[in-house]
Amino acid sequence: MTTSAHRAEPDSQDSDFKPLTAEAARKLRERQPQLSPWWVIVAQVVAGVLVAAIAWGWTERVDAGWSALYGAMTAAIPAALFARGLRGRFSSLNVGTAVFGFLLWEMVKLAVTVAMLIAAPRLVPGLEWPALLAGLVVALKMYWVASVFAPRKRVFERL
Repeated sequence: MTTSAHRAEPDSQDSDFKPLTAEAARKLRERQPQLSPWWVIVAQVVAGVLVAAIAWGWTERVDAGWSALYGAMTAAIPAALFARGLRGRFSSLNVGTAVFGFLLWEMVKLAVTVAMLIAAPRLVPGLEWPALLAGLVVALKMYWVASVFAPRKRVFERL
């Protein structure tokens, strides 16, 4: 039994793909600068403080505020370790070490997050899990919020 599958083969005459020149790539990087991971971490900490204040004010219990703040820190502290680990000199030697470094620091980030969540009942007196989870979720959402509100360098070009 023979089956034939249609395979789309790239046709060099119909392709609209054109590689960027070095100058075009430089201009593209200037128009779309990279987001600093420290900007995201600062946003996570600020959001954590705000959520803690709201939780404390809403419930009138200081335990809810500490729980929400600890929840936000379970996202911010491992993210800071991850960002710092990726800035090390070994993570930028070549592509292989960069990938290994990324995976290693991602595992460290996950392990620290899980360890902080497991240690929460011992470290936070009067722990309130809903407040902790609210702080954690808000801090995790800061990846998106920080990318929208990140300071950008304005580049004006003539069209």
